[in-house]
Amino acid sequence: MRWKFFAYTCVVLLIGITIGAYLFNDTRPRSFLAITSCAQSCFTGSELLGLLTSIGIQKVPAVIPVVKETDKVIAIKSPAPLARIDFLILPKKDIRDIGDVSSEDRAYIDESFLVMSELIRENHLTQYKVLSNGPGFQTTNYLHFHLLAE
Repeated sequence: MRWKFFAYTCVVLLIGITIGAYLFNDTRPRSFLAITSCAQSCFTGSELLGLLTSIGIQKVPAVIPVVKETDKVIAIKSPAPLARIDFLILPKKDIRDIGDVSSEDRAYIDESFLVMSELIRENHLTQYKVLSNGPGFQTTNYLHFHLLAE
């Protein structure tokens, strides 16, 4: 019985390593020794979650279905919906929250609202709301909008 547990553990470990290698094959290598001295550049838990989500969307689109995509914005069905209809609209630029938006980000914000407008029309939504959280309320530290409807 013990050898079966050991065999299952080894198989799960190998599958995890294989999936991790596939997901992170395009990322910049980082020395394990440098992680403890990264000072200002270390990822927080929520930033790491945002990075992993971004990689998952790009590498495994079947897991998180892309609803609409432009060169500046991607819209997906929320993996953790807040309402019956919950689209996540994500600018393809690293913007932490609304407080970090600059004039250079205008095209990404404009495109986000255009995509939301298209989703509203395509899904015949008449009662909806748009939600975006700031620091302290975000699950992931990455600017995103929820288009919610019942």
